[in-house]
Amino acid sequence: MGALVGALEAQRAHVLGALDGLGEEDLRRPVLPSGWSCLELVRHLTVDVERFWFAGVVAGAPDVAGQLAAGARTHWYVPEGMGAEEVLAEYHAAAARSDALLAAAVPEQEPAAWPVEIWPTWRLPDVRHVLVHVLTEVACHGGHLDAVRELLDGTTWLGGSPYAP
Repeated sequence: MGALVGALEAQRAHVLGALDGLGEEDLRRPVLPSGWSCLELVRHLTVDVERFWFAGVVAGAPDVAGQLAAGARTHWYVPEGMGAEEVLAEYHAAAARSDALLAAAVPEQEPAAWPVEIWPTWRLPDVRHVLVHVLTEVACHGGHLDAVRELLDGTTWLGGSPYAP
């Protein structure tokens, strides 16, 4: 499971690296037709990914186990008055909590809770599958942030155009 956790840490770093150097205004600016901002995506990764899957599903924490019932868009929302530093700090804290839960988990361990009201016919069987699911989602959203960052100021994760001579 160490390789998967290491890959997740790398993808989290990619997410944060894609945002590095952006000011508050750019972090809040939606640039894609769907209308989400970088901070809203980080909020989604905090609430719907780190907290939900690890604290809620893997550990069964009652404060997060049923959080998706409010609807997915709700968790992409950055509350009024919540600055970029606070959004990013919450993401770091959620990732640290997830890491602690994963360190105490066994790969074959069944999830402590499952939201059957959301997914009555689909279920991830164990912690390893949850980790792969989260790793995939974080990597996917890291790619979304790469595209948004390039649209905002031309910066790419690779440090320039891969097509330049």
